Amino acid sequence: MSITPENLGDLSRRTLLRLAGAAGLLATLAAGLLSACAGSEPSKSDDTGAAKSKDNPFGVKDGSAVKVVIFNGGLGDQWAKEDKVVFNAKHPNITVNMSSTQKIKTEEQPKMATQPSDLVMNSGADMMDRSTLINEGAIEPLDDLLTAPAWDSEGTVADSLLPGTVGDGTQNGKFYVVNVAYTVWGNWYNAALFKKEGWQAPTTWDEFFALAPKIKAKGMAPYVHDAVHGYYPRWGLMASIWKTAGKQVVVDIDNLKENAWKADGVLKALEPWEKLVKDRLLLPGKLDHTQSQQAWLDGKAAFIQVGTWLKNEMSATIPPGFELTLSDYWSNADDKAPKDVFAASGEGFVVPSKAPNKEAAKEFLRAILSKAGSAKFAELTKSLASTKGSGDNVQDSALASANTLMKNGGSELISVKFQDFYADLDKESQNLSEELMAGRLTAQQFVDKMQAAADKVAKDSSIKKQTRTA
Repeated sequence: MSITPENLGDLSRRTLLRLAGAAGLLATLAAGLLSACAGSEPSKSDDTGAAKSKDNPFGVKDGSAVKVVIFNGGLGDQWAKEDKVVFNAKHPNITVNMSSTQKIKTEEQPKMATQPSDLVMNSGADMMDRSTLINEGAIEPLDDLLTAPAWDSEGTVADSLLPGTVGDGTQNGKFYVVNVAYTVWGNWYNAALFKKEGWQAPTTWDEFFALAPKIKAKGMAPYVHDAVHGYYPRWGLMASIWKTAGKQVVVDIDNLKENAWKADGVLKALEPWEKLVKDRLLLPGKLDHTQSQQAWLDGKAAFIQVGTWLKNEMSATIPPGFELTLSDYWSNADDKAPKDVFAASGEGFVVPSKAPNKEAAKEFLRAILSKAGSAKFAELTKSLASTKGSGDNVQDSALASANTLMKNGGSELISVKFQDFYADLDKESQNLSEELMAGRLTAQQFVDKMQAAADKVAKDSSIKKQTRTA
């Protein structure tokens, strides 16, 4: 699940940094493909498809059908139905068979080797492992999508995307995953409640721990989180490590560098989370994502850490006058990157290698990433799409708080890659994050166990290693 500022000018410093990692890839692709895809070259055709043109760069054939599977999670699926309208306005003679589910791996992975769907949104707790799909050749590289003309704007599809989207979907030097949402993570609170009580939203851990007794005095828990899905608490833990220890330490962790988990700053970053648990500042109970979010909306806790899909996911039960407001993860004194914000593209689409209509799948992706489609996405989900300008005309206070956070952020966007690189390390990190937040591990034990898990992967010659450079 995954937001960016409505004013891209505010991201100029961040844009340059995040796009730098993808520059080599895009330059190579552009040299051979850009003029043919984006210009006004003569139409081309092949034996299986229709004539190729700027409006039909993949040669999608009239009369064909494309099967699209949507993950119906926190963002719902109405936005995807709007993309179907956008697509059929340009291709009225192509049938879009769209279905929605939360059981992506259960329902789609068994079909990947035989007769898969054409386009699959791989997201949620039951998502397919990305590295496995790539290493087994189960999904199609989509580099030609990047160099294709944008659906309804100048330039290429790559030109239309927000910083980091290309890099987030790239592995082994190829672009495989089209992330359509852009998420900001942090600590949410009810601004109306804080105004009423005269509380100042904390920016540091020290400020939070000073405020916590006042919150408890009102009969509320200071904090709540999803205690069922381990990747939820992991977001906060990894954001803290980046802020305190700095980017290079997280890059080293992703690259399985020896003793990276024991680098200066890692333990310091995790100790406030351990204190939060030991001081009984968490709402009791093993609540999942929607249960913890509802408890927060019901006033049982003051803060919850989650991404910007929150408002859409809980829209039916938000109380009147509740002001959803996003603040950054709290920092420690002397942190190396206290202002860096955890934001990234997410909600990724993949095209199976054996899909019967890959051309139409890529064309549908162009429609999803269009200005029209992405504007509908932002309007309906109250989250930004990974296409530039998607939220320009959306008026929403929750979205505005995320944009303010991005505007005031540091020079980098926090990102973590190891969970995409290594399935076993991903699972172990989720388990250990749950254990830490349940009080069954100390911060030191968490660090030791994560280092051991990383060492095991590093020493296993059967596991293909990935390298992060930016």
